[in-house]
Formats: sequence, structure tokens, C-alpha cells
Amino acid sequence: MYPKSFASDNHAGVHPDIMEAIAAANHGDAPAYGGDRWTSDFEDKIKEVFGPGAEGFAVFNGAGANMVGLALMLGRFDAIICPDSAHIATHEAGAAERLLGVKLMTVPTEQGKLSPADIRSRLGGIGNPHVSQPTVVSISQATELGTCYSPEEIADLAEAAHAAGLRLHVDGARLANAAAYFDCELRTITTDVGVDVFSFGGTKNGALAAEAVVVLDPSLTDAVPFLRRQSLQLASKMRFVSAQLSALLTNDLWRRNAAHANRMAMRLADGIADVPGVSLAQPVQSNAVFAALPPAITEALRRRYLFHPWDEAATVVRWMTAFDTTPEHVDDFLDDIRKAAASA
Repeated sequence: MYPKSFASDNHAGVHPDIMEAIAAANHGDAPAYGGDRWTSDFEDKIKEVFGPGAEGFAVFNGAGANMVGLALMLGRFDAIICPDSAHIATHEAGAAERLLGVKLMTVPTEQGKLSPADIRSRLGGIGNPHVSQPTVVSISQATELGTCYSPEEIADLAEAAHAAGLRLHVDGARLANAAAYFDCELRTITTDVGVDVFSFGGTKNGALAAEAVVVLDPSLTDAVPFLRRQSLQLASKMRFVSAQLSALLTNDLWRRNAAHANRMAMRLADGIADVPGVSLAQPVQSNAVFAALPPAITEALRRRYLFHPWDEAATVVRWMTAFDTTPEHVDDFLDDIRKAAASA
């Protein structure tokens, strides 16, 4: 039996408030495929949080949300500019290439973050029939390395993308963690800075198989119901997905969950500062801690804890915290890290 997992926020259970919302939706019959009052409530909350022009569409999972959102903006010979560490490039089994039939124009980045110059570096083939045409810029918030784009950075990316006739997509699997890090509203890093389409992650923030595609460009909205269905992301009993998303968007539950997870990551990062041989490999700005440590320490810890090696050549591992990680979980883990370091 493992103690608390530090492998992924996907390992955490369901937040009690969200479980209660699922149970509350489980009474009587309701129209299928989104014709229910829970889905209507969720769609209203999306407008309250992200602005009256925002349209929200509930889906099952993050990869599906990305495929639906990206498909809205892409043609058959188009390409996506993204960091080489982007989730769509590294951890979705080639879904964008296979399902959307497009090319990923990846860019090596510092701390997993794309810059306006990175976008411009991939625009040389526009108009050339021998080259896939960049149409979308996609970033992850937070990034795959746990870093976060500031509102100003996203605004600069949106300006660069729009100036070239491209749209900006945000993989928001941990959007809540980024907003909690900057202590800002969700719309501050989406609606207000020029994002066109983004996903809103629920599963990593206390929900159960609940994500959303949010469309801010009104010219794209009409196609979503068809693409969602074609992408196998239309839930028949959608009330149970929508109820979860509504719960997250009620009384800032999204913020409370994400801010707590972030604090636990910082507690862990602060705790390893004086451990010999252990150091941070990336700034800690969300609920991810990337640490470089000797293989002997990693091996000792993995006998007891679940976590993932990230860069084996650089001996970097990733430790993730979640809404239900407690200070005691972190402190117990830190005690074992110190013991492993002393033994090594």
C-alpha cells in the first residue's frame, strides 16, 4: 500500500462538494445530451466567469477538449505552432496528427513557454504550397514544466498570433492553478488577453471526468456541437459532467482547490532547499515540483512513493500535489527524502 501519491493530480479522488453535486443530479429523469438544467446552469456560469460572449461545452477529458477546440480552427493542410514540451506534442499519442491530420510545428523553449519571437520563427512558409500552413498557436497553462504564462505574456502571444492571421488556443488542464498563482480571475488569463479557444480543466482540480471547451471567438461556436459529437466527446447523461463543472465555478471552488495544491507544492519545494544533492530544476509556479536528485535517492523513494521520472538523463523527477494533499503528506514525504539523501 502506497502512501499519498505525488505522481499526478489525476491520482486524487473527487472533491466532496463535487461528489455532492453529482449525487444531487442523480434524481429522476432528465433530457439527454445537454438538454438538462444542470448543463444550462453550467453554460450560464461560463458566461458569468469568462464574459457574456463565452460559450462553454462540456466534454469528458482533456485530450478530447484539445481535439475539439483545435479542430474548430484547422483545415486539412494546416499546422499548429506549439512548444516542444506541449501536452499535445508529448502526451496525447499523436492525437493531433492522427485525428486532425495536421502538422505540429514544435519550438524548443525555455521553461516550457512560447514567446512572440518563437511564433514569428515559424511563419516563413506562409503561402508556400510545399509547406503546412500555421493556423493556430497552442500553449499550455500551466505549462508541462509547471511554469505559468502571465496575463501580459499571453496578451503578447495573442497579438503576435493575430497579427499573422493565426488564432490562439490554450490547453487549460491546469488553468485554475495558473490563475491561483497570479491571484487573478480566470478571465484575466483568457478572455481579457485575446485567447480564442481554450479548455477548462476539471479532472485535475477535484472533478471526475469533467472538462470543458470554451469558445471566445463567436465565429467558431456553431461548429462545436458537431465536432464534439464526431470526436466522441458528447455525453448522453451530460448532467453529471455539467453538475461538476458548475460546482467548480460556484463560490470559487476552482480557486480554493488550485491554491491549496499550489501551496503544498511550494511547501515541498521549500522543504528540499537544504537537502544535500537535491535541487529544483524549474521554478515552482503551480502544483508541480521538478527536482534534480541522484538516482540512488530516486530509487529509494520510488520503493515507497508513486511519482514519475521526467528527464532521466538529467536525473529530474516530477512531484505533483493536489487539492487533497495535506501538510502532513508533504512533511512525511520530506522526512523520507532527507532519510534517503542521508543514506545515499
